[in-house]
Amino acid sequence: MLILSRKVGQSIVIGGNIVVKIVGVDGEQIKLGIEAPRDVPVHREEVQREVEQGRPRTGANALKAVFGLPS
Repeated sequence: MLILSRKVGQSIVIGGNIVVKIVGVDGEQIKLGIEAPRDVPVHREEVQREVEQGRPRTGANALKAVFGLPS
C-alpha cells in the first residue's frame, strides 16, 4: 500500500487517467473528488463487494447509496 500526504486542493493521478483530489477535510472526514473515464467503474468498497457478490443495488436504493442518503 502506498501512503501519501496531501492537502486540500492537491491530487494524485492513477494510471495517467484517474485523478483523486482532496476537496475537503472536516474533522475525521475527508472528502474526495474522483475523475475517471466513464468506462472505469468507481464504487465505495461496500458497494463493490455487493456488485462482486451479484447483488448490485438498483432503483431508489442505488441512488440513496450513491448520494449517501438514508435508506
